[in-house]
Formats: sequence, structure tokens, C-alpha cells
Amino acid sequence: MKLPGIKGFDEEAFNKYFKNTGWLMFGKILSMVVGFVIAGYLGASSFGDLSFASAFTMIIAAVAALGLDSFIIREIINEPAKKDEILGTALLLRLVVSLLLIPLTVGIYMIFHRYADQPGNSLTWVIMILSTAYFFKSFNVIDSYFQSQVASKYVVKVQNVSVILSALIKILLVSLQLPVIWFASALSFESLSLALGLVFMYHKRGFSLLSWTFSRSRAMMLLKQSFPLILSAVMVSIYMKIDAVMLKEVGSAEVGIYSVAANISEAWYFIPVAIVTSVFPAIIHARKTDPERYTKRLKNLYDLLVFISLPVAVLISFLGTDIINLIYKDAYDGAGQMLSIHIWSGIFVFLGSASSQYLLAEGYTMISFQRTAFGAVANIVLNLWLIPKYGGVGASVATLIACIISTFYLLFIPKTQKQGVMMLKSLFLFTAFQKIFKR
Repeated sequence: MKLPGIKGFDEEAFNKYFKNTGWLMFGKILSMVVGFVIAGYLGASSFGDLSFASAFTMIIAAVAALGLDSFIIREIINEPAKKDEILGTALLLRLVVSLLLIPLTVGIYMIFHRYADQPGNSLTWVIMILSTAYFFKSFNVIDSYFQSQVASKYVVKVQNVSVILSALIKILLVSLQLPVIWFASALSFESLSLALGLVFMYHKRGFSLLSWTFSRSRAMMLLKQSFPLILSAVMVSIYMKIDAVMLKEVGSAEVGIYSVAANISEAWYFIPVAIVTSVFPAIIHARKTDPERYTKRLKNLYDLLVFISLPVAVLISFLGTDIINLIYKDAYDGAGQMLSIHIWSGIFVFLGSASSQYLLAEGYTMISFQRTAFGAVANIVLNLWLIPKYGGVGASVATLIACIISTFYLLFIPKTQKQGVMMLKSLFLFTAFQKIFKR
């Protein structure tokens, strides 16, 4: 099987990339549909409060993952006999940090916020409840194990069960016409159910968490290596979510309108994650055994991600307003224009996801941090300038520019320039035009 414009892309690689995407897509579509229902029920202002609280907690909770997910995969591949030590150490580190972040997140909000909580709808409580979700997400280390074994299908099953259960609960909350705090609780429960499902699936595969061990030396090694990625994860959260936090100055309704557009635009970001995590072990293996194949796989990966994301961006940019009106009528007026701009960020998010794995494989963790930090700073500065003038439209433009800056930062670093050029060629369909001119 050949994909247009992607020379040398074979059926085996295509099938491998998309092995679990169908089930992932089911879960994401269901979550998106339920999200439409919740946004329609809550209205722009209340949905804006929920979106603000979610963005605020996500930025701080980015620390909780400790940048360990990809490192766990790499360590297990390199030292399979040390699986229990690697997983046990990573889990304990994440549980401790996540637990400490709950009061810290609430404290930061209470000290610095200037937004009056509505009676019966305290944002302080909403933020505390959402913070607990990241404690349960510590068990995603099990997901990393399955990825290292190229067995993500087991995780997908658990995710879909969790999503279906969560969707039923959220629909019930809508039917009972309950306030925002209940929906925050539903989001936290979804993380809990996913954690329980991962533990169940791990035991079902014949393993046990009771065999996991903690190693202080392993912990120090993991933290030392992943520290740049911790900072990088925070920066990624900032340049992806700071817009919703900063828009709160304009008002909750503006946050809600922008969040509706951003949620639709970002709904398919699971695709590059699914593809990249599926091929990451193969990329690492090729780097060790066949440098030429390693480069070719990266090139094919960039081509594929642009081939997927570019047509969607073009289509949605023309239909953004129609899509918003079809779903919400006039309840979120203005979201269509924001969507038409924000959707273009997806191209650079796709390329950024792939190049992040290249940086990890090469050990360029500091460059990974630098580029996301640069993008985050650019987003904050642009938001400070554009949000007061243009509101959510300005935030959409700021996010797009920040994604471009972060992705192509590699062009300005000598040892990563070749990867930057490779991504540029993919972005401008160099392979497709090369194939045409050869005919």
C-alpha cells in the first residue's frame, strides 16, 4: 500500500502505525461528543470556569509526570530484567510528587487569584478536585510498560472502558442539571477508573505490582536524566494552556468560547501520540543497528504526520464557523473564527511530537527543554499583547505562532539543523513534488 506523496511508505509500516488508532478514535470521539453536550449544558460562562480550572491545574501538574514516560520505555527496552525496579521506582516518585502538588496547586490559586467564586460553584474546590486526578495518573507508568512491549492494545481497551463509564456519568450529571463542581469530580473519577483498569490489566497479563521495588540509585538516575523533560513538560503545558488562564482576565464567557474552539481543534492530537509511541521502540532499535534506516523512518514519520494534518487544517479553516453553529447554534458566537485559526497549530504539534522522540533518542533533552521554553515564553508575550486587543482570536494566533516557534527551534541549533530541514521539507510537501517532477 502506498500513500500519495510519501515515497517508500509501505503497507506494513502503515498498519503498524495505525494498529490501535481505531479504538483510540472511538474513545476520543465519544469524549468529544460528551464534551459538546457538557459545553452546551453549562453555557459559555460556567464552561469557561471549568476550562480555566482544568488549564490551571494542568500547568502545575505537568511536574507530576516527572518527564518519566519515555524514559521508562527506554529503560525497560535496554534493561528488561530490571522491569520491576524501573516501574516501582517511577511509580513511587510520581505518587509522592503528585500528592505534594495537590495542596500546592490550591495554595497558588488562593494566593494569586483575583476571580470571585460564585456561590455554590467555588473554583477553589473545583481546582482541588481536578488536582487529585493527577495523583491517579501516576499509574500511567503501566501504560509505559505496555508501550515498551509494543502492546498498547491492552491500554486502549482499558481507556475505552474508562471513557464509556465516564461518559455515562457525565450524561447523568447533565440530566440532573448539576453544577460545575460535579463535572470536575467526574473528570477525577475518570482518572481513578483508568488507574484501576491499568492495574487490573497488568495483573491479568500475569504480573503483579507487589513485585515492584524501589531503588534510590535508580530514582536519582531517572530524575537526573529526566529533569530537563520535567521543565519541558511544564513549558509545553504553559504554551498549550496558558491562553485559557490568561483569558480569564477578559471573562469566564470568553474562556468558554475559546475553549470550545480549542477543544475541537485539539480533539485529534491523540493521533500523533498513537503513531509516535507505536514506532518509538523501532526508531530506537534502528538508531542502534542501521543509521540509514533510522533517518528514513524519521523522514517517513514526518511525511505521514503532515499528510494527515495539512488537509484537515485546510478543511476546518474554511468550515470552522459552520461547525460551531451546527453544534452550538449561537451559544458560542465567535468560536468559529478562533477554530479556523487554532486548527493550523495541529500541523506543528504533529511534527513536534515526532521530533521530540528524535531528541530523546539522541539524548538532546536540554534542547527539548529549550525549544518548549522558547515557545512558552513567546506564547505568554504574544498573549499579553493580543488578548487585550482581540480576546480569544488573539489567543488562537498566539498559540499558532508559539507552536511554529517551538517546532522549528531545531533549525537554529547546529546539531539538529538537519532534522529541522527534514521537517520543513515534509511541511512543504517536498517528497510529493519530488515524485511529481520525476514522472
